Amino acid sequence: MTITSGKFETSRATKSGLSLLLAVFFFPAPLLCQNTASSPSTILQDGKTVYASNCSGCHGADTFGTDHAPKLSGNPDVRRRSVEQLRNLIESGIPAGGMPAFALPQPQLDAVAAFVHSLNSPASQTLVAGDAAAGGQFFWGEGNCGSCHMVHGQGSSQAPDLSDVGSRMTAEEIHNVLLHPDQHITAGYGLVTVTLRNGQTLRGFARGRTNFDLQLQDLDGAFHLLQSHDIGTIADDSHSLMKPLNAPPDQIQNLIAYLAPMAGVEPGALKAPNAQYASQPQDVAFSRILDPQPGDWPTYNGKLDGNRYSSLTQINASNVKELVLKWIFPMPHFGLESTPIVVDGVMYLSGNNQAYAIDALTGGQIWKYSRPPTPGLVGDASVGTNRGVAVLGDKIFVVTDNAHLLALNRVTGSLVWEVVMPEEKEHYGSTVSPLIVHDTVIAGVSGGDWGMRGFIACYKAATGELVWRHWTLPAKGEPGIETWGKEPLLSGGSTWLTGTYDKETDTLYWATGNPWPDRDDRDRPGDNLFTDCILALNPHTGALKWYFQFTPHDTADRDATEPPVLIDTEYRGQPRKLLLHADRNGFFYVLDRTNGEVLLAKTFLHRVNWATGIGPGGRPQLAAQPATASSRERGCPDNAANWSSTAFNPTTRLYYLMTLEDCHAIEPPNSQKASEDAPGERYMRAIDIDSGEVAWEIPQTGPVILKTWSGVLATAGGVVFYGDPNGAFVAVDDHKGKTLWHFDTNVGMKASPMTYAVDGKQFVAVAAGSTFLCFGLPSP
Repeated sequence: MTITSGKFETSRATKSGLSLLLAVFFFPAPLLCQNTASSPSTILQDGKTVYASNCSGCHGADTFGTDHAPKLSGNPDVRRRSVEQLRNLIESGIPAGGMPAFALPQPQLDAVAAFVHSLNSPASQTLVAGDAAAGGQFFWGEGNCGSCHMVHGQGSSQAPDLSDVGSRMTAEEIHNVLLHPDQHITAGYGLVTVTLRNGQTLRGFARGRTNFDLQLQDLDGAFHLLQSHDIGTIADDSHSLMKPLNAPPDQIQNLIAYLAPMAGVEPGALKAPNAQYASQPQDVAFSRILDPQPGDWPTYNGKLDGNRYSSLTQINASNVKELVLKWIFPMPHFGLESTPIVVDGVMYLSGNNQAYAIDALTGGQIWKYSRPPTPGLVGDASVGTNRGVAVLGDKIFVVTDNAHLLALNRVTGSLVWEVVMPEEKEHYGSTVSPLIVHDTVIAGVSGGDWGMRGFIACYKAATGELVWRHWTLPAKGEPGIETWGKEPLLSGGSTWLTGTYDKETDTLYWATGNPWPDRDDRDRPGDNLFTDCILALNPHTGALKWYFQFTPHDTADRDATEPPVLIDTEYRGQPRKLLLHADRNGFFYVLDRTNGEVLLAKTFLHRVNWATGIGPGGRPQLAAQPATASSRERGCPDNAANWSSTAFNPTTRLYYLMTLEDCHAIEPPNSQKASEDAPGERYMRAIDIDSGEVAWEIPQTGPVILKTWSGVLATAGGVVFYGDPNGAFVAVDDHKGKTLWHFDTNVGMKASPMTYAVDGKQFVAVAAGSTFLCFGLPSP
């Protein structure tokens, strides 16, 4: 039998044996077990026998071809053909190509077509002989495969994850890898032995390599980020770390049967991880997130308190003018809002449905995870905004545009588990950088401006099992429902900004968005709890401890999803646990975070006309507007503050943030009146937390490229970094706001900066447009 390229006709007659064969190939495995006519193993074995008798002379006994006919394994032309097409081709032959017709009995034609098809189809889509259960026992037992490989969250990350091996490889390819691993080394897993100039020897996988640097993963899974001046010699090893499998044929076949169905991770929580491989040397303990090691930036704001204030001082007010660009890392998504995190010299980045691990010294890529944008989304979700990842143990956590939460292996970048956060299909998205608290990962959702009901969800980091869900809008019969009227239409309350955590009181704080429809309040009388709030929650149960609502009955889209910053300091003569918050409604708040008591509330803008102040209990004192007042005169401010990061310096006692002096038109429902479009004025401001007064400000002159803006980073070196909305990255003196340095990016900056240190060198990183930028002092 010789199969070559050529046109052929598909027979119109589908015989009973072939119908069985197609059912075997295109229906799930449980259905196969109901068919007693022929088992998958029998069909394939019969096909292999027919092949050996009729086809091996031309195509080779190993199916890899001879001088007389092409190979059938790994043949793209054969791979494109269905089982039915292959059967008809074998029966009819290709006379012009030298392949005769084979007048075989129908069962033999069915069987040999199934066998040939299996040589090219992904293993997960083919019939694979063997006992999968016995193969699994061998994988996790005698074979000790789990000591290197991971499958569906169990095992080790020392070698490539095999959770999707059945979708990437044919059964024959899996067989060949098991017997000849040296011929099938996965990209990024080539073994090298490195001798450093200090005499140390390292052996492991070259996960990334250029003429100037090497990202080495050692055999314990830890990364060594090496530069050319560190390296004496590099010796490449042509052999795989994996040894050829020395086992009886039936045991090998059973192992293939176990691996073949591995087609990837499906949404849903994992079973309990394999205790044998539960701990890895490269794991990041929660204690390292709670109290970061010097130089690490292990969570979205650097620390769980939400205050982007770094104790690093190598870059300071006296030398910041010397900063130079160290590296760039482009990402295919414009308008990045992500903040990198750094642990053990590895930086983790994210964008729309994608995450990367890179060398924090050079920007060299170690691994990448990505999936296409989800079609059919609206609002924020359709834009694909993503603000960063979280890390705990051996996992990286990131949300997708359609509100799925993913856990990726920190060493390999492979998907470990995936959960769908919403309970129902509404206009949900997610833009948040997840937050780690104890052994859980917590995330929120966006979409409040498209009619969904907001929530915060908490999952076990190890498995993705839901621990609790806290809805930001009350259900029927729950406290707060009375604030929505007699027939409530509950929508809004997004949770799309990362919360903060107080370890001393063991309290989680999360901000909520506006009610919906935002400007049409006809069907939502009352305060509309718990929109525009700070929620203080029990992190173990999600139960509400207390709340504070900044803008009751919001009709101007003044959500409270601005950073809640936690500090401990002496305030008005006594030690206090404070929560600092500059709200979109134009007022700066200092709250006692143990109970929500308002200690200070003062406007930080010049243009505020919707309220005259904040009353003693924290309720806004609404301004009485004359009937002749224009719509814009009733609409100040518009986005006084935003989601971008803020920072508090305990030395200066100043709170730094970017602000907007602007008003918007508030029109009645269904109004056709055109809104004014006067340009806003943007300022970098420092607020004295004791008085609430603005200590200094920097006008951001020039045309505004983007409607939003970058966040703020403060350091113990006396420097405040921020992104000018007009396209510059800027460093200023933290006492007076004097500009010390700037770098022209010439693109709109929407992300918040961070700082970290590797090998005793401090760096500052920020996203600008579609690129991550890293700055540092010149090398000596």
